[in-house]
Amino acid sequence: MAKHSIPVPETLIPLSALKGRGAVSKITHRFNQDERAQFDDGWDTLDLGAMEAASLLPPATQVRIEEARTAINKNDSPDIYFDYSVNPYRGCEHGCIYCYARPTHSYLNLSPGLDFETQIIAKSNIAQVLRAELSRKHYIPQLINIGSATDCYQPAERELKLTRSVIELMAEVGHPMSLVTKSSGVERDLDLLVPMAQRKLVAVYVTITTMDAKLARILEPRAAAPHRRLQVIRKLASVGVPVGVSVAPQIPFINEDMEQVLEAAWDAGARTAFYTVIRLPWEISPLFRQWLSSHYPQRAERVMARVQEMRGGMDYDANFATRMKGQGIWAELIKKRFETACRKHGFNREGVQLDLSQFVPPSPDARQTALF
Repeated sequence: MAKHSIPVPETLIPLSALKGRGAVSKITHRFNQDERAQFDDGWDTLDLGAMEAASLLPPATQVRIEEARTAINKNDSPDIYFDYSVNPYRGCEHGCIYCYARPTHSYLNLSPGLDFETQIIAKSNIAQVLRAELSRKHYIPQLINIGSATDCYQPAERELKLTRSVIELMAEVGHPMSLVTKSSGVERDLDLLVPMAQRKLVAVYVTITTMDAKLARILEPRAAAPHRRLQVIRKLASVGVPVGVSVAPQIPFINEDMEQVLEAAWDAGARTAFYTVIRLPWEISPLFRQWLSSHYPQRAERVMARVQEMRGGMDYDANFATRMKGQGIWAELIKKRFETACRKHGFNREGVQLDLSQFVPPSPDARQTALF
């Protein structure tokens, strides 16, 4: 073969972190048959690509208003504590790189990467649809979690108030509910949550992944700062709203201050706690690898080796028995650390019991056309 015909391997343009965003690329989703990557074609595109990435402005957030067909999602997973959930939004501007809901954007023909945190779907009629579902003749009340997939108090909620409309309905009909959030926005709705707490109809869980503000800024770039989340816990506890802390997810060699988080949360007033280890299904695995390469290149291999150790040698194992906590020596170490810290402070000695007996089916919304 002539020397000039020897193929030269393509050099991919390196990815760079984007300020204020978790994902570093608009990764192709699993249903897309075409995949493209930037590469050096010999015309200085490698240098140009690096320069463009360095000066690239973070993509702006766009909120798309849509009408929901259904409101209540049934949970069939035995490793999740609630049976039903309501999510006023799809996609989440908080941009947490580890978010297990990212792959759902693929069903919208959008990227689980940057699209997930910049293309937000707001379900404008969520409360009206929920009212219709709660008024069905054979509906049996069970705990409903608000915001299980994406944060129900993400920035769009400040103006749209879709989560508030759902809480107003739940208070009206006496339906028990829980909230999981990383946002201080929950404080806005204390006028609804406090009376519900007095009736044993609500519990709130605040996620604090780390107390390290620098880490939180790149891991969860548009969520509230760790110290602000502690203030949320303190405020909720002070007005009698049952509040717990989620120290999830645990990521080996990344957030290693679980004990400090639990101590701070206990001092702030949280009395229940839970954790999970990082899950990397579908597109989250390459997204997380990109994030590691951008922020922690020296320890990327070590982090993934421990993740795979907890997943039977894979990036992810969907087995219900192990997917939340993992398996193996490293998973056991995290479990023992969590249990030891909880015993030390007194977490989970008394569970939160919400009252299912107060539910009264709502009258149908006058704006809904009767089918029969």
